[in-house]
Amino acid sequence: MGTMAWDFSTEPEFEEQLEWMRGFVRDEICPLETLELDDPTLRAALAPLKERVKERGLWAAHLPPELGGQGFGQVRLGLMHEILGRTAYAPVVFGNNAPDSGNAELLAHGIAASGREWQRERWLEPLLDGRIRSAFSMTEPDTAGSDPTLLATRAVRHGDEWVIDGHKWFTSNGSVADILIAMVVTDPDANPHARASMIVVPADTPGVEIVRDVATLEDPGRTERLHRGLGGHAEIRYHAVRVPYENLVGNEGDGFKLAQLRLGPGRIHHCMRWLGQAQRALDMLCERAVSRYAHGSLLAEKQTVQNWIADSYAGIQAARLMTLHAAWRMDRDGAPAARTEISAIKFYGAQVLYDVIDRAIQIHGSLGFSTDLPLEQMYRYARAARIYDGPDEVHRVTVARQVLKDYRAVEVPSEHVPTRREAARKKFASLLAADGEA
Repeated sequence: MGTMAWDFSTEPEFEEQLEWMRGFVRDEICPLETLELDDPTLRAALAPLKERVKERGLWAAHLPPELGGQGFGQVRLGLMHEILGRTAYAPVVFGNNAPDSGNAELLAHGIAASGREWQRERWLEPLLDGRIRSAFSMTEPDTAGSDPTLLATRAVRHGDEWVIDGHKWFTSNGSVADILIAMVVTDPDANPHARASMIVVPADTPGVEIVRDVATLEDPGRTERLHRGLGGHAEIRYHAVRVPYENLVGNEGDGFKLAQLRLGPGRIHHCMRWLGQAQRALDMLCERAVSRYAHGSLLAEKQTVQNWIADSYAGIQAARLMTLHAAWRMDRDGAPAARTEISAIKFYGAQVLYDVIDRAIQIHGSLGFSTDLPLEQMYRYARAARIYDGPDEVHRVTVARQVLKDYRAVEVPSEHVPTRREAARKKFASLLAADGEA
């Protein structure tokens, strides 16, 4: 990579904002977790909090200023997301919750590429204001999961319309979304990475069938998410769905390019939010360690518990530095250049999150396993981190392939001592000759 200066520091004014965020999330947002609020009540509780965020100039910070955001860049966003990750409600209050934040970026990129300014007023601005909700409809049950080149859902052009037929699932928030951004095959004869396009499908379009919300480990009965007005992971069938041709996001064949633009920054944000969750779990682990007395001493004095704490601290710190470095690389060179770093933090950070929460549950015993602590819910959510936005295995392949590009096959290992010795004798022949004469 050559020499480079890494600097993750931010100006004092932004550090003041981060300090405000820490207190705001801790004191104003986290307490809402404990209340079983229905959707209207939750919206009423969050509305004034959103206004305070806007007053601080922190709303939709992931977007450029011309789109109503702050244009903070990935390093500052990463530091923000680390704080927001402590509770699921915080990203909503700050206007950068998934999947709406990523979908807003998709629409913004699409408008810039296509010049369809009408999409800004129709969909982008309402999405940014929280007046409509969206879903990203890509994964398919029979074909495309970890390999999106296998997409089967088709969109065929008929005059000024697209006719969409296909079967999707795990479309997060799909059952409550106003618009679906569907990734579909528009040119099956093109090369695999140019076959797909993205099309906005209003959820009330005839032929859109929301089959069900797929219950998951995250919420087996779906009750929690639906009670809070959050859609689950919807199974959707598109039956000859007709939408205007102009509903295209960007240009035909841009689907994979747009997906990478959406997923790269999104993975950074996920990883930083996981660090917030992991730190919360470590806080609980350490508090328990210094509070609980058993078998003749505090748990904090047991070597096994000390190992858990040390390993958790080191894992979080390593993941944090890796994530900030990836964010810095994205800010400097763009998301494509940071592909290896992003993939590395995706699988490494997910494992750190899982491990720290697991240790925190273990030290609390049956209390940790119960719903009297948030750890059991955090544990269920953490398991999904190794699957969504690309499973660990895919990201490991990406990292390995990129690393291997710097190496060439050889007949004799480059570190073969006899071969190196012979080369060294030739290189230092005069020195050896002089030494012999002496």
